[in-house]
Amino acid sequence: MRSVIIGIVIGCVLGVMIGTTVIAPRLDGNQNGNGGAHIAEPADHDLDTPGIGNAPAPTTAEGEQTTLPSAGDVRPVIRWRMASAYPISLPQLGTLAKRIGRKLWEVSDGGIEIEFFEPGTMVPTQEMFDAVASGTIEAAFSSPGFWPAKAPALPIFASVPFGPGPGEYLAWFYFGGGLELFNEIYHKYGIHSIVCGMIAPEASGWFRRKFTTPDDLRGLRIRATGLGARVYQKLGAQTLPLEESEIYLALESGKIDAAEFSMPAIDLRLGFYEFANNYYFPGWHQPSSFYDIMINKDKWDALPRTKKTQIEMSCGDNIRYGLAEG
Repeated sequence: MRSVIIGIVIGCVLGVMIGTTVIAPRLDGNQNGNGGAHIAEPADHDLDTPGIGNAPAPTTAEGEQTTLPSAGDVRPVIRWRMASAYPISLPQLGTLAKRIGRKLWEVSDGGIEIEFFEPGTMVPTQEMFDAVASGTIEAAFSSPGFWPAKAPALPIFASVPFGPGPGEYLAWFYFGGGLELFNEIYHKYGIHSIVCGMIAPEASGWFRRKFTTPDDLRGLRIRATGLGARVYQKLGAQTLPLEESEIYLALESGKIDAAEFSMPAIDLRLGFYEFANNYYFPGWHQPSSFYDIMINKDKWDALPRTKKTQIEMSCGDNIRYGLAEG
C-alpha cells in the first residue's frame, strides 16, 4: 500500500513538471504565432471596412479622413434623363451619345442609369442649354459650338477653322489651360460639362456647283455653323444654321446651294449627294471636333467622387472610340 501511494505522488509531481515546462509554452506559442492551432479569424468585412476591427479609416495625403461609398447590397442608383442633339440613327454622333449611357451603366455596375432621348422629344434642341442649366433635365449631349448666343467663346471648344488636329487639340484642352477655361465658362450658367466625344476631320461640304477660288463663294447660300460659318460670312457667303433634320429638304427645295455637316460616313446616311454632286476635302473648318455632355451643376456637385470619376473615365473612352471609329 505504501509503495502505491509513493507511485501516485511521484506521478503527480512528474505530470506537473512536464505540463509547466513543456506543454504550456507550446500552447502559448500556438496562440501567439498561430503555429498549427486553429484561431478564429475576423470576417473579411471587419478587415476591409473603415472604422471596423483593426482597419483604419482611409486618409488623404494631407491626413484628412475621407468617406468611401457603401459597399453593401443596397446602393443608391443615379437616374438621369439625357436629351441628345443627334438621333441614334446617325453614325458616330448619335451612336456616341447612346454609347455613353450604356458604358456608364456597365462601369458603375448599374449604379448610373442615363436614359437617352431623341432630339426634340424632351425639349427642342436649341433649348437644351437652358433646360440643363435650370435642372429641367439632368443632362444633354451636344456640341459646345451650338451655344455662341449663350457664350461666344464656347465654339472654340467645338472646333477651330484651320486649327489643331485631334492630338494637338486634346493636348491644349488637358494640358494647355483649355479645361480650366471650359469649366469657367460653363459653371457661370450652372452647368458642368465634360468633353465626351471626338471625331476625325470633317469634309468641307457638298456643293451644287464647282468652285476654284474663294471669290466663287460670294453669294453662296450654305448651311454652316460655328466658327466655320464666320469664315464663310467673311468670304461673302450667306450661312444658315439648319439642324440636321432640315438640311436634306433645304437642299431639295433649293433653299440652300451647299451644306457642310460632318464626315463622309455621316453625310452619306443623310443623302446630301442626291442634290449636290461636288464634295470637297479636306475639312478646313473642323479638322477635329469635340462633343460634350452638359450636366446640371447641382446634380454634378451632389455626386459621390466615385460616380464623378466613372463619368469622366467613360467620356474619355468615348473620345478614344469616336476617333478610332471615325
